[in-house]
Amino acid sequence: MMWTPQALRGLALGCFTIFPAAVAVPSAAASQHPNIVLVLMDNFGWGEVGAYGGGALRGAPTPHIYSLAEEGLRLTNFNVEPECTPSRSSLMTGRYAARTRLRTDGTYRSVWYGITKWEVTIAEMLTETEYATGWFGKWHLGDTEGRYPTGQGFDEWYGIPRSSDRAFWPDSTQYDGEGFPGARFNYVMESTRGEKPKELAVYDRAKRRLIDREITDKTIDFIQRKAAAKKPFFTLVSYTQTHEPVEPHPDYRGRTGHGDFADVLAQTDDYVGDLLDTIDALDIAEDTLFIFTADNGREGIPGSWGFTGPWRGGMFSPWEGSLRVPFLIRWPGKIPSGTVSNDIVHLVDLMPTFAAATHSELPDDRILDGLDQLPFFLGETENSPRESVMVYVGNELFGAKWRNWKILFKDMDTDSYAIRDLAYPSIYNLIVDPKEEVPEGNYLPDTWVDAPLYQVVEDFEASLEADTGAPDD
Repeated sequence: MMWTPQALRGLALGCFTIFPAAVAVPSAAASQHPNIVLVLMDNFGWGEVGAYGGGALRGAPTPHIYSLAEEGLRLTNFNVEPECTPSRSSLMTGRYAARTRLRTDGTYRSVWYGITKWEVTIAEMLTETEYATGWFGKWHLGDTEGRYPTGQGFDEWYGIPRSSDRAFWPDSTQYDGEGFPGARFNYVMESTRGEKPKELAVYDRAKRRLIDREITDKTIDFIQRKAAAKKPFFTLVSYTQTHEPVEPHPDYRGRTGHGDFADVLAQTDDYVGDLLDTIDALDIAEDTLFIFTADNGREGIPGSWGFTGPWRGGMFSPWEGSLRVPFLIRWPGKIPSGTVSNDIVHLVDLMPTFAAATHSELPDDRILDGLDQLPFFLGETENSPRESVMVYVGNELFGAKWRNWKILFKDMDTDSYAIRDLAYPSIYNLIVDPKEEVPEGNYLPDTWVDAPLYQVVEDFEASLEADTGAPDD
């Protein structure tokens, strides 16, 4: 069968889209070139902040983050991928990470590879619309020449290239890995477009406590400079907390009296408040989309103390505690204030949504999984255009979600992360059973949902077969 863009566009009940032409049709109500500030937390559970039942419950009220819910839209069914690198890949490309890992020969790259230079990122897309672009914080999408942020469309970068757990290494009395490239210390790095990134300070435990403050200050400076130049901007603020090790800035240690995690929540809320205050002081709030979200749910290791609200599991797992994270978006005068929705939205949707909001052109030479959510966010349509999402853990397809239903073909041991195939798939109604405790599909009359759930999976697998894959760098 010949897979045309028209045929593929309708597959998977809203699971993915092929764009036959590089055209974005923005809402008439949208500004021509709004600024975009996207705060991305690291390993941050659905239930951490007050807008999702956390905040004071977690030992630290979060009024600044809560203000985003009061002044904008709160999604309760915003979906990501279960690990840092895949989620960041989905965010930046509008494509499921399984698709970005697909090689031209049909094999897959490592889960932690990141993205190739062949991928088109949000930053590259917005650069074509003459946006200034800055990434401040953790990258984790590539650490070789041409694959750092400033090689992937960003004008400026300050942060770390890899994961925060490397902050343990410099203080370890057993460390003996400097001779091995994959075991080198993490360094705080900085670069501008066209130059080789510079290694600054070693990212040790002391630097770990300071870096989110530095990320905030670098972002504020970027916003102030671009606002003064009347230049539309996109800045991604990729905080390193609450990834292990969770360690507050010295100014916040002991602040709440409820331990390091609560101190970090208080710290993060203040930093978000600093960003919001900057935007308000520059009088650009009505021209700025401001988003607060996360790359995946709480840390999966015991003792990390993250909170997923009513959802089961944590990162690395196929359950909702891994896949659902907070999503708050404010655009004064455009997005209705105080609105809440449980409709499905996925991280891959941000790229086409930003394209529509900024009058930018999407790439037309590859399959995109994202859907334009701008009319939904603006309140012009009642529902999200998305009805389904795929559930991958690494390169393993675990199942899919369709409306309020979920199918899993595999199970995972919560202690060892061992994976086992199920003789019969588990089907959950996430409204009735949010903690995914009792599979329904095997013995109740709700097995009618087999049909749409299997259709979602089959159509996505067909789209992968039709995908040419991305060439290696």
